[in-house]
Amino acid sequence: MALTKEQKQKAIKDLEKRISEQKSAVFIDFSKVNSKDIFDFRKKLKAAGCSLKVSKKTLLGIAFGKKYALMWEQAKKDIPGQLAVVFGVKDEIAPAKISGQFSKQNENLKILGGIFEDKFIGKVEVIALSKIPSREELLAKLVGSISSPISGFANVLQGNIKSLIRVLAKINN
Repeated sequence: MALTKEQKQKAIKDLEKRISEQKSAVFIDFSKVNSKDIFDFRKKLKAAGCSLKVSKKTLLGIAFGKKYALMWEQAKKDIPGQLAVVFGVKDEIAPAKISGQFSKQNENLKILGGIFEDKFIGKVEVIALSKIPSREELLAKLVGSISSPISGFANVLQGNIKSLIRVLAKINN
């Protein structure tokens, strides 16, 4: 069913709003994914502060407007007529991470490319982003790296004290 002019304008305004708020976006082909899986995918995205928007390529081109015109020209070459866009508002990596995990579970979901740091990135780069550890994991590794020398130094100091206690214990025996 074709969209009316008012529906198209409303869709464009919604896309423009999402594009202006996004930190990153991932373009996906969902044409062969069943509706139950898409529903589960949307739930995961919503929990991570992301959203999924299905749109025609022409409406997306209008929504990207003059600000992203060059990027859109580059992106639309690799994108089919209808697609879904995963917008990341809170976290830049979350759309790529969740899309990557979901595409591993469901072969019918195809990652086509994305937008990261106001640049179009291809499928390979999106998949590489999806493999980056989460913020919490990176912070845990950082804390471990910082505390490792301190705990090692404390163990060395305790070793000297333990050796002194053993020597004193042998003297008393």
